[in-house]
Amino acid sequence: MALYRLTNDNFRDVIKNNDIVIVDFWAEWCRTCSSFKPIYMQISDNYPDVVFGKVNTQIEQDISIEFRIQSIPTLIAFRNGDEVYRKAGAIPSQHLEEIIDGVKNRSLAS
Repeated sequence: MALYRLTNDNFRDVIKNNDIVIVDFWAEWCRTCSSFKPIYMQISDNYPDVVFGKVNTQIEQDISIEFRIQSIPTLIAFRNGDEVYRKAGAIPSQHLEEIIDGVKNRSLAS
């Protein structure tokens, strides 16, 4: 599955028009972001019914400010347009799958 590059122009439409959207807030200079990227990409292949997006916090500063991103990477999960989960830091693949399954099954506990 391709990852959506989320920008100020498309962010709100993607969140609003998809049931489940998982967003990775990242930056080029962030080593932890770089190590998390292959995990995020691999897991995205396992969930074709979920939209996976990435927000470059250096470029899309308005989105980063709106969502109060204070550390990166930060993962935010949206369901039906509402934020339902947020976690800062790299996430191991098994835990990322648990998060996505929890969002899908509405059984997520942050």
